[in-house]
Amino acid sequence: MTTPGPADPALTYAEVGATSGTLPPGYHHLDVARVVGQGRDWFDVAAARVLTWEVQRRAGLEVAATREVALGVRAVLRMRVGPVPVRAPVEVVVVTAEPDRVGFAYGTLEGHPERGEERFEVVLRPDGAVEARIRAFSRPGRWFTRLAGPVGRRLQRSTTTRYLDALTQPVPDAS
Repeated sequence: MTTPGPADPALTYAEVGATSGTLPPGYHHLDVARVVGQGRDWFDVAAARVLTWEVQRRAGLEVAATREVALGVRAVLRMRVGPVPVRAPVEVVVVTAEPDRVGFAYGTLEGHPERGEERFEVVLRPDGAVEARIRAFSRPGRWFTRLAGPVGRRLQRSTTTRYLDALTQPVPDAS
């Protein structure tokens, strides 16, 4: 992770990397897994989608990042909530690259509507199933997310479903 300079926004939470283990108390927790495909070829496709921000783009978010996922890379995710544009700056805080497990976690930066961390991971299980898992811990970081209350949680769940759908969608036919 890079150390922020004077003009760089800082991470907004202390539990960096906690999506790798026990989720910390004091936050809303999310932990969802789904089988998204079968076999090494599909695992490779899903892993590539995770490591290139394609999951977020396929879920309907705009991603402004200087490069693919790597430790310390910062990005700004943009989405619309109804007519309102929402800007969510993040920093990649964990990257996992193993033969049968690939993923990353990003943490929220100042200016993000939430405070916390979200992890995206795909695993090739011994039975050949490709499982996608999204884990997160978060709490409101801005006045409007505190005001949104349960509506904000529903939005997070629906975005998580779109992320998983983005890993399930078939590869476009090259013909």
